[in-house]
Amino acid sequence: MTRFVDLSIPITNDVISDPEVMRPKVTYMTHEDTWEQIAMFFPGLQKEDLPDGEGWAVEMLELSTHNGTHMDAPWHYHSTTDAGAAPAPSIDEAPLDRFLRPGVKLDFTHLPNGHLVSAAELDEAFARIDYDLQPLDIVLIQSGAVYGTDNFTDQGVGLGAEATLWLTERGVEVVGTDAWSWDAPFSHTAKRWAETRDPKIIWEGHKAGRIRPYYQIEKLTNLESLPARGFTFSCFPVKIERASAGWIRAVAIIEE
Repeated sequence: MTRFVDLSIPITNDVISDPEVMRPKVTYMTHEDTWEQIAMFFPGLQKEDLPDGEGWAVEMLELSTHNGTHMDAPWHYHSTTDAGAAPAPSIDEAPLDRFLRPGVKLDFTHLPNGHLVSAAELDEAFARIDYDLQPLDIVLIQSGAVYGTDNFTDQGVGLGAEATLWLTERGVEVVGTDAWSWDAPFSHTAKRWAETRDPKIIWEGHKAGRIRPYYQIEKLTNLESLPARGFTFSCFPVKIERASAGWIRAVAIIEE
C-alpha cells in the first residue's frame, strides 16, 4: 500500500507564517458575485440565465515567491555560484530529476530555538538513525518550529555555512526545513551579531550556495508524521521565469 503524506502549509490569510511586510493576501470571489465576469464574454447574458444564477469561484492572490511552502533557487542566495565560476540558476532552470528522490528526516527538536546545527551534529544525527547519506538524497530538518503557533518566524534551529557545506560536499542538492528559514531565525542571529559584529554569520546557510549550488525548501509542516528514512520525497517547484523561488506541494510517498 502506498501512503501520501502532505508536508505543505496552505497559502492563507488566517495563519501568520511570515513577517508583516511579506504576508500573502488572498481575495475570494464567489459564485454569487461573479456572473458579470462571465457576461463579459457573452454580451446580453443575465444572471438568471446561469444555472441557479451562479457564476464561478475564483481567487486573486498577492504573493511573494517565498510565501507558503516553497523552494529557493541558488539565485536567491547570490548572483553567482561554484565560487564565482557560474551564474546562479533561477527556479525555472532547476533540474527536475532532483525533485523526486529518497528522503531522510533529521529530528533536532531537542535543541533550543536559534541553535545553529554543526557538521558534527549532522554526523551524529545520521548515526542515530543508522543511515549512510547518499548523493542526491533530499535531507529534511525537523527544526522544532511549529506552524500555526505564535512567533513562528522566531522558532526552530538553523543550519549555517558549516552544516550546509557538509551536506553539499556529500552530494546533497536539495534540503528542506519546517522552519521559516534554513538559517537560524533572524531574531536569534541578530543577538549574536550585536555581540560579535561578524558579518559572516548573517544568512550564512543561504550564502553557502555561493560555494556550491543547492535548492532549499522552507516552511514544510507535518514532518513528525514521517519515518526517519525509507520514503520518497516529491517537491517540484512552480516554473516562474527568472525567479528566486517557486511554490511547491511537498509530498512524502511511503510504501507500507
